Amino acid sequence: MKILISNDDGYQAEGIVALYHAMQALGEVEVIAPELNNSAKSNALTLSTPLSVRTAANGFRYVNGTPADCVHIALTGLLGYKPDLIVSGINNGANMGDDTIYSGTVGAAMEGYLMGIPAIAFSQVKKGWEHLDAAALSAQKLVANIRDAGMIQTAPWLLNVNIPNLPLDELKPIKVCRLGRRHPAEPVLSQVNPFGETMYWIGAAGPVKDDADGTDFHATIQGHISITPLKVDLTDHDQLPFWGQAAQKLKV
Repeated sequence: MKILISNDDGYQAEGIVALYHAMQALGEVEVIAPELNNSAKSNALTLSTPLSVRTAANGFRYVNGTPADCVHIALTGLLGYKPDLIVSGINNGANMGDDTIYSGTVGAAMEGYLMGIPAIAFSQVKKGWEHLDAAALSAQKLVANIRDAGMIQTAPWLLNVNIPNLPLDELKPIKVCRLGRRHPAEPVLSQVNPFGETMYWIGAAGPVKDDADGTDFHATIQGHISITPLKVDLTDHDQLPFWGQAAQKLKV
């Protein structure tokens, strides 16, 4: 099995190093990841400036671009072959609920999915890499089980996986969940720089709004590994009839 790994925390992050060593037991592994932290870059592609690819001492290749850039250029010319699987992460912190809209970790995996390759985004629930070894081994076991079930050579799919920061023997079985929801983000932070200009920092993600039973938030709070299958279609299918009728009354 040929596996391509990327992330959004950068090629030197502990999470991608742990994921690389875990995936080596399953096949041929390549790492192509951002040079710097690119959290919250979602599916952004760099179109206005050229991208460069360099090789680190450990063999990882890194790109001066976004997570989606890394996977995109890998699959459209850099690798010279089509991987069997894309894995992204392990992210330093959760990607649940609304986080998936902004997540560069999910964005990297989604880029592979859009290119027709099965893809998985892995994240730890809390920041700090506590029990990262358990998360990496859990990722390895999940990929191995998917492979052994014959699910790699199928129509492409996209999974979002969140792993609690717990020792391996305390992690509870996998739960397949829907995405929860967060409240709106915290207010923007502002400060005045030495030149008298007001600078702004994006506020923290909002607290959990929907962590009902069946959501990724609920599962991980209980100690379970959560898996959510994702899709790219943003169409509000339930609203199509309403807007079909409304369109007849709209004047343009």
